[in-house]
Amino acid sequence: MRHSICIFGNMLVGIVAFLGFPPETMIANELARGVVFVDRNENGALDQEEQRLGGIRVSNGRDIVLTNPDGSYEIPLAVDETVFVIKPRGFRTPMSSDGLPRFYYTHKPEGSPPLKFPGVAPTGPLPSAINFPLVPQNEPEQFRAVLFGDPQPRNLQEVEYIASDIIPELMGTDAAFGVTLGDIVFDDLSIFQPLNQTIGVLGIPWYNVLGNHDLNFDVSDRKYSTETFQSIYGPTYYSYDYGNVHFVVMDNINYFIDPATAKGKYDATFGPRQLEFLKNDLELVPQDSLVVLMMHIPLIGAVDRQQVYRLIENRPFCISISGHTHYHEHRLIDAADGWLGKKPHHHIINVTVSGSWWGGKPDERGIPHTMMSDGAPNGFSIMTFDRQNYQLNFHPAGRAPSYQMDVVLPKQIKVGEQKSATLIANVFNAMPSDLVEARWSTDGAWIPMENFSGTAPLYAEVRQRELKPDGTPMLGEPHATNHLWRMNLGALGQELAAGHHLLQVRWTDSSGRASVANKVVRISE
Repeated sequence: MRHSICIFGNMLVGIVAFLGFPPETMIANELARGVVFVDRNENGALDQEEQRLGGIRVSNGRDIVLTNPDGSYEIPLAVDETVFVIKPRGFRTPMSSDGLPRFYYTHKPEGSPPLKFPGVAPTGPLPSAINFPLVPQNEPEQFRAVLFGDPQPRNLQEVEYIASDIIPELMGTDAAFGVTLGDIVFDDLSIFQPLNQTIGVLGIPWYNVLGNHDLNFDVSDRKYSTETFQSIYGPTYYSYDYGNVHFVVMDNINYFIDPATAKGKYDATFGPRQLEFLKNDLELVPQDSLVVLMMHIPLIGAVDRQQVYRLIENRPFCISISGHTHYHEHRLIDAADGWLGKKPHHHIINVTVSGSWWGGKPDERGIPHTMMSDGAPNGFSIMTFDRQNYQLNFHPAGRAPSYQMDVVLPKQIKVGEQKSATLIANVFNAMPSDLVEARWSTDGAWIPMENFSGTAPLYAEVRQRELKPDGTPMLGEPHATNHLWRMNLGALGQELAAGHHLLQVRWTDSSGRASVANKVVRISE
């Protein structure tokens, strides 16, 4: 009999390995049990009179179960795994004092291994009940969310930059929640907490995506590379609903030791367990819901992106958002990258809070201007949702919200040389298919400009001008961006006399929203 059991066990391990799951997690599973309930008095405890919620999704990071009519659930849970509730529409989860959602339980009986930055404290044996309280809230069809790309402070001074450059513009925001799209900090994980406190003054729930600078680097593989992140923010991937929109926070940071160099490296890989979670998750999301995937490294750079494409390309409403690159750009993923959907997939690479890693000369406030490599200013986005519809709004840091483009002309234009002078508009949040036009004065005819990809002229100028003591540029290499438009002034059809003249550039996006920039141009003798 013992021999038969061993044979069966070996067969099970082989089957599990074939399916791509670590054998130890399947063999060593316990059952996590608990109740999802309406926490009317917000004390975090299940009181006798409080309503228990059926049909609520609970996950272990791969499997998803629905709570029974009495609110109860049970799900397999192995050591070093996390069980979490998928927040349904019309409810919120408890929050920390800094606005971090508390929707999970991490099962680490022995805690994290010794690390430079502390991980999860020992949790001991699995509790007999892991209950998830939910608090009712109104969630209208129309709502807004704040998106931060790469705040990435490396020290407390750079946290103060964020506190002065970004947070004041958001005080009193009506946004339903905010999301940081990874690289929350810059390798020093002790900066997590002061940054959380800084963002926490906004008083809204704040979700966080794992970035490649948010890792424990004193480990040998991916398994323990997120211990500090988990101790503060919880699981590295999960999902939640707000209104009619389903949000999925994803982890595509695969840390490993390169055998050739014995040094740590990373690539953009989601991995089989997370892909299984995404598959199971989307099967429970109605087709008429907008799905928003949020990750750090752009989707088009992920090693296993084709598996993600297969899971989302038949959904009529799905977009994805990332950070990482430190420039702002709209990408349309199509058949050229193996996309099989009927229409291209819209991926947004979001503006970064830190711009060019807090580079460039300080302004009058002592804060570096930190222009991004596409010539756009640092800042943040606010996305407006209305059922399946969405609109991204670019918010430049330290400037008026109307600052949506740079208009660049030669330093000097003489009478008779207008036809050969080139006008370039860098429209930070535009897609190449948008309409950008120019005209003289406020009553001239609008003339379309030509879209092209290239280096933003203002960034190139600033980079050449701002040098370190050793003569090297303070800013990094420019990125060739696709949100540039150009035209020869001769196309405007007027030969202007010497003097000062008003030039207008108008950007109209696909929804018909328009933004106008005014520039006074001097024509010299």
